[in-house]
Amino acid sequence: MHEAFMELAILEAKKGKGKTFTNPLVGAVIVSENEVISKSAHLKYGQEHAEKNAINLCKTPEKLLNSTIYVTLEPCDHYGKQPPCTQVIIDSGIKCVVIGQHDPNPLVSGKGVEKLREQGIYVIIGVLEKEVRDLNEHYNHFFEKHRPFVSLKQAMSLDGKISLRKKRTNLTQKKVFERVHEERGDYQAILVGSETIIIDDPLLLSTKKSHFPPVRIVLDRRGRVLSNFKLRIFKNATAPVLIFTEKVGHIGKLPKHVEVCYFSSVTVQNVLNELHKRNIQSVYVEGGSVIHDAFLASDYWDEIICYVAPLLLGGNSLSSMSSNRESNSKTPLKFVDLEKIGSDFRIVGRRV
Repeated sequence: MHEAFMELAILEAKKGKGKTFTNPLVGAVIVSENEVISKSAHLKYGQEHAEKNAINLCKTPEKLLNSTIYVTLEPCDHYGKQPPCTQVIIDSGIKCVVIGQHDPNPLVSGKGVEKLREQGIYVIIGVLEKEVRDLNEHYNHFFEKHRPFVSLKQAMSLDGKISLRKKRTNLTQKKVFERVHEERGDYQAILVGSETIIIDDPLLLSTKKSHFPPVRIVLDRRGRVLSNFKLRIFKNATAPVLIFTEKVGHIGKLPKHVEVCYFSSVTVQNVLNELHKRNIQSVYVEGGSVIHDAFLASDYWDEIICYVAPLLLGGNSLSSMSSNRESNSKTPLKFVDLEKIGSDFRIVGRRV
């Protein structure tokens, strides 16, 4: 019976997808005498949490007394943009709380459960935990691994090439183009190297409408893009731009949406550490080949998404991952998904 009500809470949680920003997706279902009397979710960043929404929406508040609330994530016990959910639950008269997973955020983790139990509320933890964790994969990873979740995305030919040399090359069909632009919206940052910016002049935007569009990140050790403010990322202020560089010096007045981050050495680890400080929980790395190889070598990545077109480039065209480093090992993958999109394929692999 617990599983059935938690499944409903998971469905509720999904209603907040794309709207909660750095907050997790959370759903809540309130049950009295095996009857659902209310349900809701955290529907927008900064607004009421799932537990409070469900309690407020209950049309028979007298039934809250001695009822059970099923919530996908441990209720918070601290003041943020909203008051503690634990106190809202306590004040409502609810006597049992069934939780899908502990909240890995140290502000919450364990504290919510402890507070509820101190007040005599019966707490059950771990119902449909795997399914609940899947709701907030990036959020969980961010707090458990202390860095953003990193997906390496590539579009390549069947012989593993991403473009003709020094020339913008479209490989995949329109359906993939549309899929990628939508997929970008599932992440909080999109990252490329300076070569991609200079050759392709991309906007690096998502077609998903959001109050919190992904931050556009450029790794530019030599500061090459900083001498060309005609590039579209400088002209388009739809989303913030963060440029990592080792070049220090006068670069002119930057647009308000652009910030330059100086490091003596721009490494994958340094960049991810900075993004962690900024609470950026997920990164969609679009390349190019040297950037992808740097992430592979760094060991700071989690997933690779390959869009493969049924064509060959050969010759001196650019490989999907390449650099001057000597490669001495193989990296095994477990395959998560294989999907045909028009005439192209989408292959997703995860680290073993």
